[in-house]
Amino acid sequence: MLCAISGEAPQVPVASRKSGNVFEKRLIEACISENGKDPVTGEDLTLEDLVELKSSRTVRPRPPTLTSIPSLLGVFQNEWDALALETFTLRQHLTQTRQELSRALYEHDAAVRVITRLSRERDEAREALSKITINGGAATNGDAMQVDGQRLSEELVATVQSTQERLSKTRRKRAVPEEWATSDTIQSFAPLHKSKPLYTGARTVSIDASGDLALLGGSDGSAGVFSISQNKLVQEFSANSPVMVTLWAGSKAIVGTCAGTVKVFENGTEVSSFSGHAGEVTGLALHASGGILASVGVDKSYILYDLTALTQVLQIYTDSTLTTAQFHPDGHLLAAGGIDGQIRVFETKTGDIAAIFDASGPVRAMSFSENGIWLVSVVQGSTSATVWDLRKAEVAKVLEIGGQIDSVHWDYTGQFLATAGPSGITVQQYSKSAKAWSEPLKSAVPAVDAAWGSKARNLVSLDQGILTVLGSS
Repeated sequence: MLCAISGEAPQVPVASRKSGNVFEKRLIEACISENGKDPVTGEDLTLEDLVELKSSRTVRPRPPTLTSIPSLLGVFQNEWDALALETFTLRQHLTQTRQELSRALYEHDAAVRVITRLSRERDEAREALSKITINGGAATNGDAMQVDGQRLSEELVATVQSTQERLSKTRRKRAVPEEWATSDTIQSFAPLHKSKPLYTGARTVSIDASGDLALLGGSDGSAGVFSISQNKLVQEFSANSPVMVTLWAGSKAIVGTCAGTVKVFENGTEVSSFSGHAGEVTGLALHASGGILASVGVDKSYILYDLTALTQVLQIYTDSTLTTAQFHPDGHLLAAGGIDGQIRVFETKTGDIAAIFDASGPVRAMSFSENGIWLVSVVQGSTSATVWDLRKAEVAKVLEIGGQIDSVHWDYTGQFLATAGPSGITVQQYSKSAKAWSEPLKSAVPAVDAAWGSKARNLVSLDQGILTVLGSS
């Protein structure tokens, strides 16, 4: 008989009632007192489960002192027994660890394979959906994918519906406001004054409803409000990362950053911050009701926010990086331009695609006309602006500007279209009575962006962080 632990003939052999294994009594008792388990099978084991076996054994001499060879041999024997027990335990732990590691590696490999397969299926589905185009009329979801069944709340849906009904009824009958700029006024535009350099790397400028406050930000993460009448900064605040786009929503100043955050400021104080985008925010748009904000980004999604509750309410993904966004003047549609050259027009209430327009390159800028039927777009590096007819889902006019265009903005009346670029600013005018286009202004003032001032009686341009006001002297 050999001990299952030490592998030697036991001096006092005992056997387990459960497994039948034979052990040296002192070794198995030490193991039971430490672990309470059978060292071979791992089953629970107590001293009562041991049966002492009868066998012939040599009578050991009386315990000598350590000064004799027999006593030293006894000490060595005890050390050997302890070492044998420890080695056996280590072997068991090593075997168990190897099994756990093998199981973990297998589960990790399986998870990676599942993730890879799902990612491939997702990309294939998006590619298939992206091939669906629309020539007028409504469509199903197209290449848009709604996340987790998100929907606008009933309250916001009602807001969108009521805003559309109210504005669409009065749009055709709306007269040009008194003291609005005329073609002769715009022809006399010239630079009136310039600001000092404000923010390095500023890309966009937004003018509030009063026409006096300009919102802009720079690549150092700072932003501010510039008073045109006072020709100075009246507010400054930090966005914590480079500012990509700006927008006014009533008294709220909104900025989108390179870090994917959308920050809302009021009276110079940050009142909310959203981090829904996984990457740079490339565009902001305000709903006609003033209570809904939209943002688009390089993460191929657009997000809607409730500005009253200051909450994110909807996020929808497409299969292309989105570069710019604009709400229809009635608020029932949201257009988003993509780097793939497509302009996707979404239903605001549902997120479904209503139409897709194919531009000739990455969409740089867009603007809806206040007549409600035109959408103008510009592609990256282009010298022309394309006017789309929403009713016919086709190109109504291509305006050749003669220089690179970086931004386009209709005025409130839908008569004047301002374009800005490195070669200068132009204003294109459409005469409804003559059904013809003209160019009342062509200025050599370079700009990366431009915005209409109060009653279209001036234009505020931005270039290299400097604001220039063009108007009649």
